Amino acid sequence: MLDYELFTLPNGIRIVHKQVNNSKIVHCGFMLDIGSRDEKADQQGLAHFWEHMAFKGTQKRKAFHILNRLDSVGGELNAYTTKEKICFHASVLDSYFEQAFELLADITFDSVFPEKQIEKERNVILEEMMLYLDTPEDSIQDEFDTTIFGEHQLGKNILGDEESVKRFTRDDFKRFIQENLISERIIFSSVGNMPMKKVIKLAEKYISHIPVFNANRKRIPFTGYQPRIQEFQRPIKQAHCAIGRTAYSISDAKRMPFFMLVNILGGPGMNSKLNLSLREKYGYVYSVDANYSPYTDTGQLGIFFGTEPSQLDKSIKLVLKELDKIQKEPFGTSQLHKYKVQLMGQLAMAEENNMSLMIMMAKSLLDLERIDSLDEIFAAVESVTAAQLQEVAKEMFHPEGLSMLKYIPSESV
Repeated sequence: MLDYELFTLPNGIRIVHKQVNNSKIVHCGFMLDIGSRDEKADQQGLAHFWEHMAFKGTQKRKAFHILNRLDSVGGELNAYTTKEKICFHASVLDSYFEQAFELLADITFDSVFPEKQIEKERNVILEEMMLYLDTPEDSIQDEFDTTIFGEHQLGKNILGDEESVKRFTRDDFKRFIQENLISERIIFSSVGNMPMKKVIKLAEKYISHIPVFNANRKRIPFTGYQPRIQEFQRPIKQAHCAIGRTAYSISDAKRMPFFMLVNILGGPGMNSKLNLSLREKYGYVYSVDANYSPYTDTGQLGIFFGTEPSQLDKSIKLVLKELDKIQKEPFGTSQLHKYKVQLMGQLAMAEENNMSLMIMMAKSLLDLERIDSLDEIFAAVESVTAAQLQEVAKEMFHPEGLSMLKYIPSESV
């Protein structure tokens, strides 16, 4: 039995809703299947800039009225941009759900991109870039994208660069939307204690008039990965390192075994293999993380940590040692069972977060055209074998296939 309901408007926009009866808060949002990878060479950073500009004025609201609309009733209005998605979302008391729906529809589809606001927001984004550069644990993750994907759009920074941000005009936003917006690739997702019929009624009221968008967009797949080792000096006190490579796409049959493997290696648990080695045993790092980011046509593995410069080489050797062990030593039955239980517990707790659930439903529909229930996800976890884990470990963790990016403190620091 499905625990969500789905409805498609005549214009192609889809509505997905999950009714929960134990919360007074509604989480809802529009997710668009557009991201920074859809930008052309002269549009770098435009998707993220659009996300900012959606709050700066519509046909019937100025920026202040947009920002005050939900804040005044204790709600939250926010947005984010990724390589493949833009999401405008809100969280409010259920009594203000209609207010949130109408506002989200307004900023998503009726933004006017006022020229004066564009000029103001340039400075905000440039400040965001400076903040990002001052935070090496964040900037190395973005720069590692370039190490992995090179000149492909997946390798470009979502924020863009200073030159591109200073160049954009209102016409650039309109052209980007026309080139990329597809009605069938728009999802309105909600989780709250109202019935689906109320959500449909509001959708028909506020977005059924939206015209059909049918951009002829084709994403350029990434090919030709070549491992690279890069080292840069930065005005920092701690050395930082990223190790990884391309990985499986979101629809690949090996995605779940690899997701589990990365969780074992460097997931949020304090008992991850890398944390036990680098932090608990040797005290080289404060934290070490392993991340797997699947995309529609490829994916990315990233292992990230910071350490004292004198301990950088030793920390790298420990990471490579753990990757080697995971390839050579298959998990025993009881050991694998414990890892599965841990992962299922983490996934169940993640679903308890209704805002994350709302976002997950929309993204899953866009990427996979389905939403797996927790029971189905658990079954997929349970089906993973030790042999599968070892197979993907050998494919993904072979040292000759890994790239590395190092930030070394400059002597002037």
